[in-house]
Amino acid sequence: MYLRCWYIASLFCSANTVVMDGALLLGASTLSGRSWLGSISLFKDPLTAPNEGFCTVGVQTKAGVVDTCWVSDREILVASDSGAVELWEVAENETAMVSKFCKYEHDDIVTKVSVLCGATQAVSSSLDCSVKIWDLEHKTVLISYQAHSASVTGVSACPSNENLFLSCAQDRRLLLWDRRNSKPALRIEMGLLRCSPTTVTWHPQKEQVIAFGTENGIVGVKSLQKQSDSILTSAVHSRTVSGLQFSSHSCPLLASVSEDCSLAVVDINLSEVFRNKSHKDFVRSVCWSPLNSDVLSTAGWDHQVLHHTVALDKDVDTA
Repeated sequence: MYLRCWYIASLFCSANTVVMDGALLLGASTLSGRSWLGSISLFKDPLTAPNEGFCTVGVQTKAGVVDTCWVSDREILVASDSGAVELWEVAENETAMVSKFCKYEHDDIVTKVSVLCGATQAVSSSLDCSVKIWDLEHKTVLISYQAHSASVTGVSACPSNENLFLSCAQDRRLLLWDRRNSKPALRIEMGLLRCSPTTVTWHPQKEQVIAFGTENGIVGVKSLQKQSDSILTSAVHSRTVSGLQFSSHSCPLLASVSEDCSLAVVDINLSEVFRNKSHKDFVRSVCWSPLNSDVLSTAGWDHQVLHHTVALDKDVDTA
């Protein structure tokens, strides 16, 4: 008997392909009896998800899928609750997904995967308190870091610099990593907040600006170039923030989802421009459409994938 199923979603857009542009990648975890199972499904038309009848191609995994991200137009990186990091490839004829590797290098659930700039390496985080750098071509771990003293809940690769990434953990620390340094991890101050960050992401256009969410519903935006007073925070949610993503607008909006079952969209000043409470259970992921900057999708524990349109007034300030 299937007791619980939840979804995570990721949209893809590539500059050198038309075939897969805008496709939605859907990961699922299902508790069946005493075992967790998972699946990865690709929907060329995101609006048809999660209806399996419209799935272009998919595969069942041996464990629950915690996170997914696109490596290229056909390669997919997967974080598994078995402790494995998996790389899958969509076949040329789009009739199957082929496993390129499945490596059990973490000792606990893998919480997040993120592809570094250049798409030849990736970073993963885990409840085993470690962060690992992966060589995707050679299917191996290059280095393992143990800078956190508690479970690492998220990582995010810098979109413009292959040496930089972020991590956050239940030790209440948010770290900036620069792999060029002998001591690569630098703690980022979160002002007066006394709580653990749960998710983190980079501004898509500004390497020095990041956003983070916390276990008590706070969303923050911080400049890495300035002092601690450069941080801006707001109680956007009433419970844990589970996902963040900036839009592709010239002045990006920031979408966040939470265990309070809501989606919120704010501008760079954290002023709310959109909110939706249609989900009936924890919302686990959010992604903006690469084809329409006003459209985004959310997925959660309520078996739903919902699509939202953020209609901006011309006088809304996103700068």
